[in-house]
Amino acid sequence: MSRFILRAAVAALGLWLASQWVDGFHFADQNTLIIAAVLLGVVNALVRPLVLLLTLPLTLASLGLFVFVVNAGMLALVARVLPGFTLSGFRAAFLGAIVVGLAGWVGSWFIGPRPRVAVVIQRGPPDPPPGQ
Repeated sequence: MSRFILRAAVAALGLWLASQWVDGFHFADQNTLIIAAVLLGVVNALVRPLVLLLTLPLTLASLGLFVFVVNAGMLALVARVLPGFTLSGFRAAFLGAIVVGLAGWVGSWFIGPRPRVAVVIQRGPPDPPPGQ
């Protein structure tokens, strides 16, 4: 749970930086910024994988560059759902997605990689301890 909060804080920082650097990227207040960061995390966890799967041929044809368009679409979806978060158009969403993505990339250096779950299957009886 604390990793989710850290990632949401990094996303909030990226969204704030985008609102400062990108014209047409605006939040009404700080509460909207925080809600947008959490909502972006939920959208990226639930909607983005499906969209990436559906647009896989375009992503492959563009050598992966279409992922930037998908990221902009996820930001636009959050802006559409959340009152107080406005984007002036595709350019603002695209540049904002780049800023948020870079902030997340740099933030993951400090947070560390996502934990992996490993399943260990041992067949047969356990080995005896050394010396027995």
